[in-house]
Amino acid sequence: MSWNPNEKDPWGRKNNPPDLDDAIEQLRKMFFSGKSGGSGSNGGGASFKFTWKYFSYLLLILLALYAFLGLRIINEANREVVFTLGKYNRVLGPGLQFHFPVIEEIYASENISKIRTFVLPTNMLTKDENIVDVELNVQYTISDLKAYSLNVEDPEITIRQAAESALRHVVGENLMDDLLTSGAAAISSGILLRLDEYLAIYESGISVQQVNIEQRQPPSEVIDSFRDVVAAREDKERLRNEAQKYALSIVPVARGDAQRQLQDAEAYKQKVMAVAEGEADRFTALLAEYEKAPEVTRERLYLDSLEQVFSSSTKIMIDVEGGNNLLYLPLDQLMKREEEDDE
Repeated sequence: MSWNPNEKDPWGRKNNPPDLDDAIEQLRKMFFSGKSGGSGSNGGGASFKFTWKYFSYLLLILLALYAFLGLRIINEANREVVFTLGKYNRVLGPGLQFHFPVIEEIYASENISKIRTFVLPTNMLTKDENIVDVELNVQYTISDLKAYSLNVEDPEITIRQAAESALRHVVGENLMDDLLTSGAAAISSGILLRLDEYLAIYESGISVQQVNIEQRQPPSEVIDSFRDVVAAREDKERLRNEAQKYALSIVPVARGDAQRQLQDAEAYKQKVMAVAEGEADRFTALLAEYEKAPEVTRERLYLDSLEQVFSSSTKIMIDVEGGNNLLYLPLDQLMKREEEDDE
């Protein structure tokens, strides 16, 4: 059996759409039924209290829902900018916060502790009019969310352009050799200081943490020649270091030898002076004895002189009474003296 839509549905209900006017009339009777009867009617008064009771409940539910929609839990590192009727009002900090929905709007929400990074590849003209390819790495954080959100239209583009401007200015004041060798660290520090100045002028609310020149090299057309120059410079430095090392090893030895010779000379000087002073004292003492007994002293000096002369002689003269003098050669003493001379 076919089912007719105009008749009852299979469950026994009429299949007629609800009447909108009837629905509105029922709502009107629910909220305003107390006004239709007289003031002395008990039924009317009861109906009025009954409808306001439900209205109060509805109002409380709406207020609770509104308050719930306005509650926000903000993380420790996050901050949120609040606009009231399209105008800046405040910045919400971490924790449980509240704002008024519809009236207030969360304009911006950012993590202020997050370190943001970008790489800026470009080519620069140095002070000595050489072109060099540079890759700059910049790390920054948000220091003031209000300024970051309101003072500049696009903070990321702003810091990129400021970094490129600072890079061109600092690189243009330095030679190519300084940029490609040990002067890169000083150039990075100069870029950081100048970039901070630019961002402070813009009041961008950005704090630059670190600036590094990750790559710097000449253009590909001349890189081979430049590598030869760098190799020659490194050879020069290596030879200079070797020469300094050799000088540091030789100079102390030479200074030690010179000091030793000075000490030997000073010792010889002291020895000669002591011997001379001793001889002078001996001569003075001998003069005093000579003045007391000239003949005896003269004889004694003569005998001492002969003793010194003959003590070094290897020949012995024997005086033979009544005959010729005899010359004696002590061979054993001569051989012993030759052995001592050889040693």
